[in-house]
Amino acid sequence: MRLLYIGDIMAQAGITVVSEVLPELKQTHQPDIVVAQAENVTNGKSMSLDDMHMLQSIGIDFFTGGNHTPVNSELHDALADANQPVVGPANMPSCPGDGYKFLQSKLGKVLFISLLGQTVGKEVLIENPLLVIDEILEKTAADQPIAIIVNFHGDFSSEKRIIGYYLDGRASLVVGDHWHVPTADAMVLEKGTAHITDVGMCGSLHSSLGVTLDSVVPRWRDGKITKNLLAGERPYQFNAVLVDIDHSTGLANSIEQTQIIKQ
Repeated sequence: MRLLYIGDIMAQAGITVVSEVLPELKQTHQPDIVVAQAENVTNGKSMSLDDMHMLQSIGIDFFTGGNHTPVNSELHDALADANQPVVGPANMPSCPGDGYKFLQSKLGKVLFISLLGQTVGKEVLIENPLLVIDEILEKTAADQPIAIIVNFHGDFSSEKRIIGYYLDGRASLVVGDHWHVPTADAMVLEKGTAHITDVGMCGSLHSSLGVTLDSVVPRWRDGKITKNLLAGERPYQFNAVLVDIDHSTGLANSIEQTQIIKQ
């Protein structure tokens, strides 16, 4: 089974570049499932149902979450509905839903689990991600998923590394996100789990994580309190990983990073 995981879609610039890039990528690589990190889709925070349906129409099958996912109350019913292809963090008590869902593929059921790291910027009430993932894997073992995809949304690179090795041999893919900056460490770990510390983002390239430089430089230089202004200028960046999974074992054969710049 081939799976494409798209990094954080950051506001309208992210939506635009994904719309431009994804059709050709799908034609070239023929992924069985396309997944996207969706906590920043609509105006940089959470995702509206209209944006969700539009992204589905261009070929995205499932959406993972992060700390901003529950901000838009319009999404709450979908997060709580096991039949809707969007999930929020399992260890974030304020987020509707269980934090994990199944997607029925042509090869069998794929389990998606979303987790937050201990630090994600502003303080958020978070349960221990390692204990929570253990509970979910035990609870879902009888469902016999052909693949298990875990997104880990957090700030600390050390924690993102730890969760990969902690789940090595127990998950197909553990993908870090939230940084919006891709790391150069995509690999299949010793026991067969594909891992990357951070997959990166989709949006404006010459920005601070999708925010205009002019709106954040005074914060760092002068100590001013400034509002984040979303960047929309080209060139755009598209970051993702393509993972080949042996659906008979649930383990990964390979993981390949993809970065595309669109002028």
